[in-house]
Amino acid sequence: MKDTNEILKKVRKIEIKTKGLSKNIFAGEYHTAFKGRGMTFSEVREYQYGDDVRNIDWNVTARFNRPYIKVFEEEREMTMMLLVDVSGSGEFGTINQIKRDMMTELAATIAFSAIQNNDKIGVILFTDQIEKFIPPQKGKKHVLYIIRELLGFEPQSKKTDIQGALQYLTNAIKKRCTAFVISDFINSNFSISAKKSFFSKKLYYHNYDFSQSLTIANRKHDVVALRVYDRREMELPSVGLLKVKDAESGEDIWIDTSDKKLRNSYRQYWDNKEIQLKQYFNQSGIDFTSIATDEDYVKALMKLFKQRV
Repeated sequence: MKDTNEILKKVRKIEIKTKGLSKNIFAGEYHTAFKGRGMTFSEVREYQYGDDVRNIDWNVTARFNRPYIKVFEEEREMTMMLLVDVSGSGEFGTINQIKRDMMTELAATIAFSAIQNNDKIGVILFTDQIEKFIPPQKGKKHVLYIIRELLGFEPQSKKTDIQGALQYLTNAIKKRCTAFVISDFINSNFSISAKKSFFSKKLYYHNYDFSQSLTIANRKHDVVALRVYDRREMELPSVGLLKVKDAESGEDIWIDTSDKKLRNSYRQYWDNKEIQLKQYFNQSGIDFTSIATDEDYVKALMKLFKQRV
């Protein structure tokens, strides 16, 4: 069990940093990028030159014998959902911080931006199962509760099922929302294993297609993907014989990192995975960005927000 006092200190530290960011930097960009998509009826007024004739209220027009139109206003209140990956692979990090810490900061920044916009904010913590569902609510107290959970939560599983999390979102949240999927997008079915033969110089990778779940979720909701990675995941260092452990399956394997062909194979795998993820997001019509653990996520989020305007 994680130390409560240590968690509270971290909550306060993240609150100070992310609340300031959301207030001073993201306020305008968030409001513009994620403004309410729905329109509600406001009033009826006389037609003016340039008004859209499709909004004419024919009943009122007939009653007063002159044209009147319906005036609509944007629905300001929205619901934000954070789907946060708390699986074992998030515990990896070699520069500045581990991936899970950055995911927590990203979630906190978005949460504070949401409540400043008077939006509700909810959370789905997932591995290969739904670990915890926090229903959408408003207010600072609710956001601080979310941050405490992100920092102190200990999941039952270490594996990942992104498809399951997206399906849960689609079924659990009935009203249209904006959903941020914050993950490294490494599925447990996306595993690394060595061929039994000692003479084989290749690593084998098996991917799991969650693009259909992305597409279905994005039809009902407005889904945004924030992919977090560590730069050491991009390539293997040449340090000789190395024992590596899959954080999600617990599998240990020995690999000879001095083998150039093996390192090239690994780098090719990474590049192919990058291409495949982008294809998933593009085909599903999802806005996304990738953020390294040593990168300034402020710039990445600002760029993403501006792309949506």
